[in-house]
Amino acid sequence: MVKNYLVALKILLFFIVLFLLPSQSIAQCAGIDTDVKICDIENPVHESINLLGLLDGNPTAGGKWTDDSNTQELDTITGILYAQNISRGGVYQFTYTVPATPGCVSTTAKLRITIGAYAGVPAPYATPCSDRETYNLFEAFNGTVMGPHKNGTWTNGAGQIVPSGFPIKGLQGTFKFTYTVPPVPGCILLIPSVTVWITVVRAPEPGNAKDLLLCGSTDLATYTNFDLHGLLVGQDPGGEWSGPGIVAPGYKVNLQKIFDTQGAGDYEYTYTVLAPTLNGHRPCSNKSVSAVITLEKSLDFTGATLVVDSDICETEIASATYLATLTRGPEVIPNGKYNITYTISGPTATSVKTESVIFNNGVVTFPLEAVNFQEVGAFKVEITSIVAEWNKGVCKNIVDNLSDILNVYPIPNLDSAKLKIDPICQKENAVVQITGASKLLNGTYDIVYKLSGANTANAQGASITVVNGVVSDFIIPAALISKDGNTSVVITKITNSVTKCTNTANVIGNIVVKPLPNATNFKVQIDDFCLNEPVPVTISGLGTLKDIAISYTISGSNSATTQTINLLVTNAKASFIIPQNLLLNTGTTRLTITKVTNNETTCGIAPTGLLDDFLINAIPTAPTTNPQLFCKSDEATVANLVPNGTQYKWYDSVTATTPLAASTILVSGNYYVKVTAPGGCVSQESLSVITVNDTPAPVLIPKGQDFCGINNPTIADLSNNTNASASVVWYDAPDNGNQLTKATLLEDNTTYYGFDFSSTTNCFSNDVLIAKVSLTNCTNEEEYADFFIPDGFSPNGDGTNDTYTIPDIDFLYPDYTLEIYNRYGNLMFTGNKNKPEWDGKNSDSKVIDGVAPNGVYFYVVHFNKDNRSPLQGRLYLNR
Repeated sequence: MVKNYLVALKILLFFIVLFLLPSQSIAQCAGIDTDVKICDIENPVHESINLLGLLDGNPTAGGKWTDDSNTQELDTITGILYAQNISRGGVYQFTYTVPATPGCVSTTAKLRITIGAYAGVPAPYATPCSDRETYNLFEAFNGTVMGPHKNGTWTNGAGQIVPSGFPIKGLQGTFKFTYTVPPVPGCILLIPSVTVWITVVRAPEPGNAKDLLLCGSTDLATYTNFDLHGLLVGQDPGGEWSGPGIVAPGYKVNLQKIFDTQGAGDYEYTYTVLAPTLNGHRPCSNKSVSAVITLEKSLDFTGATLVVDSDICETEIASATYLATLTRGPEVIPNGKYNITYTISGPTATSVKTESVIFNNGVVTFPLEAVNFQEVGAFKVEITSIVAEWNKGVCKNIVDNLSDILNVYPIPNLDSAKLKIDPICQKENAVVQITGASKLLNGTYDIVYKLSGANTANAQGASITVVNGVVSDFIIPAALISKDGNTSVVITKITNSVTKCTNTANVIGNIVVKPLPNATNFKVQIDDFCLNEPVPVTISGLGTLKDIAISYTISGSNSATTQTINLLVTNAKASFIIPQNLLLNTGTTRLTITKVTNNETTCGIAPTGLLDDFLINAIPTAPTTNPQLFCKSDEATVANLVPNGTQYKWYDSVTATTPLAASTILVSGNYYVKVTAPGGCVSQESLSVITVNDTPAPVLIPKGQDFCGINNPTIADLSNNTNASASVVWYDAPDNGNQLTKATLLEDNTTYYGFDFSSTTNCFSNDVLIAKVSLTNCTNEEEYADFFIPDGFSPNGDGTNDTYTIPDIDFLYPDYTLEIYNRYGNLMFTGNKNKPEWDGKNSDSKVIDGVAPNGVYFYVVHFNKDNRSPLQGRLYLNR
């Protein structure tokens, strides 16, 4: 209306001026200053405005516009103003400028536009979700039309000014807000405002999930019917689970079966809660939370071997390298990366190192740093831990006694040693004594020596032993000393026979060799004899010998150490009687002449095969035996049989020739015993019938280990669920356990061990019945139809009714949860089987601390069984 009035006024003035001015007019090339009002800015025609069309005075086209008010919504080239993008009502000025030309009075003109205030149009639905922190109230406007000016003020239903970012986290319900923009003078007198309604829709709550880490090798016996809800806290009910192996009713999974069929790994399970529908759409998104169940497997390295390559001599320290090879035992070890921790303990220090290795087909080889083996000594390399890089640690791998010894050996040293050799006779062994070998360590050594002089030999070997500085003698064989005369002995090399470390030597000695008697035709003869009869011995073939000494030994049924006797030789023969006290036993006896000495030259010879056997016969009486009884549970052995002793040998058949070991476990059957008399004579066998009684282990009826805890079941009840209720005896451990009385109350998830006792054989069963008791088998609804929930408690510390708990609920509903709220709806306590008692403190409240005051509180019991709905009620706390 104002615009039309101004236009008419301009036309009237134009004609007045036209008649009053001289005939030569003065042009206003940029137009004249103009005021324009646009009070209905929301009208779509004002989305973009050509400013040149609003300027009075017939302005010349082609000029340039200037945005004096800095609206930043003017295209200065085209003169198009995007007025609806200006964020508030008010007066805005723009200047139009044209180039100066002859006849132009003014090259600029100003256009002032008044834009009316605009409060916007509310959207039909404003339904944000409660999981947002804040909601921008400007989102509540209709987005299909021009948005409101931004210079307004928001007020709530109480008339209080609020920010446009309204906090809605956790809210629910409908809220009223009014948006008011300041009026613009000249357009309207009323304050423009609109009212919007915000409905905050509760977001679905999937709760917080916790991952589960289990050792599949040991932990899954109680996870064959695992409730996935146990992985959540604070979730909305009615959600859906997804993941491997889920079975009816949609939230149970058999982790033992998954481990058995799919093996170790990470298994992800997702709980999804559907968002509610409002006005035909979902303001909130479906919400999900995921938990990962990790099933690991223990690896058993029992029987594995560690070989460290290799032992060295001290001369190799500077250049030696070392490798350790680990080979798995019976259990298959997966290929892949592992961290092996091992210790190296040596003469002066111990080091610990962890090596990252790759197992391939059960074998891994890794280097050992040479810096650990820089001195003489024994170094123990022991693996203490083997952990796969992907392992999270719930299963502990079995590593036991996995070690090897690496030795850095010293080289042997014979410096300052000397040889001492007593005179010997021809073709006798020469005993060589080594003295002064103070630098030789304890051990056994191989030496190389040579002979020169009357007897010669090169590169001969011998072995010596050193104990605490004392060197054992070594023998030069008689075969190397075939000639009499002086013979030189030189040790040229010494090698440790164990370490193979070697060194050169130059130790010299001398042998005086005397001639030996000739024993080519020597012969001895002894006839068989009976016990206590004289035994003559005849030696012949003595040649020219006149006066001799002989040494002999007796072996066989009788034995005697070396005996020496002097004999005179007649016609190349000599004889003597064996002393009767040397032949006290029956059986075969051998006399061996070990040496013949020429008393005239003091040289003797050890003849080969100069012996004779003779026999004394006597048979011992067979031993007396009786039938013998044992219990299998006693694990009796042959050592428990009667008679017994070193002279008795037991056999499992008449024809057996190998006696049974004393540790052989007895079984029912025939056993045979023989006695061996001194001297080697063996008796006939005697039969002993052995009976090993056994009582079968008791048998549990199906589900006989399951009870309902409210019935206070005892050991007697457990016995009644077996096939041997009157004779079964129960213990709390399979070995060395405590015997339990019939009145002993059963405990949930506890294992009991039952043995049957036979009054006939007085034997316990060898095998055991293992029963793991469950007290949650409460399936008879009549037993707990009138389930009792207390309606109050008094936590005043007087020892009576100090905590709030629900009796027997852990037996009837083992997976239950208990929630207690105050009258403001704040959660005070969350309980379950493992946390059954509330002590009246705000243990679970996130907003309230301290001791809960007297008053009424409200409980919610989630039974989590048989689809029983949660039960709500109230209780009274009175201190």
